[in-house]
Amino acid sequence: MNRLLVVRHGQTEWNIAGRIQGSSDIDLDETGREQAVEAGPELARYEPARIISSDLRRAIDTARPVSELTGVEIELDKRLQERGYGPWEGLTGSEIAEQFPDDHRRWRAGEPLQHPEIETWNELHRRTAEAVRDIIDSDVEGTAIVVCHGGSARQIVGGILGWDQAPTSSLSGMDNAHWADLRRMRSGKWRLFGYNLGVPAPHTVGASPLAKGQLAR
Repeated sequence: MNRLLVVRHGQTEWNIAGRIQGSSDIDLDETGREQAVEAGPELARYEPARIISSDLRRAIDTARPVSELTGVEIELDKRLQERGYGPWEGLTGSEIAEQFPDDHRRWRAGEPLQHPEIETWNELHRRTAEAVRDIIDSDVEGTAIVVCHGGSARQIVGGILGWDQAPTSSLSGMDNAHWADLRRMRSGKWRLFGYNLGVPAPHTVGASPLAKGQLAR
């Protein structure tokens, strides 16, 4: 593979409510399904040779329209799942702050979390890197579309570019049904050609309730 599109899944009800999803298997909501249908033709124009998705429904259903348009079968890979948040899954930020104040402070400060049931960024980085390595080292030539999640997408992009955790964490989470475009150069190195690409107009990027809530006021 010499081109990789890393796609975040469409919107879910938990996205709108600001609830941590992690490895919970949450469906797309109506808007998310519409986003997937809108993104399908744009992603199909990249003429993918492979489509690989996290095995969670919100990712699979985001991949489905482009699969149907191109006739390329969806391959499932559990290693592309979102970061596992254990007891935080299903909770909002305010609920996490109330129930887990110490780790919430660490989370907001960008420090490692201490809860044993919450996957570390390094653990997420390792498993997504293994999945991507298998994709880009395959004998299939051309473009691969990888459909995953906000956190796993950032780790994939940072990992394939050879970044450590600090610059990787500086990337914004991509909007729902948006993607990153990575291409391999003749030198063998990978370059980022676009990030948070999608169908809506550029001025709408970062307009989701979760993204707005993270912005300085």
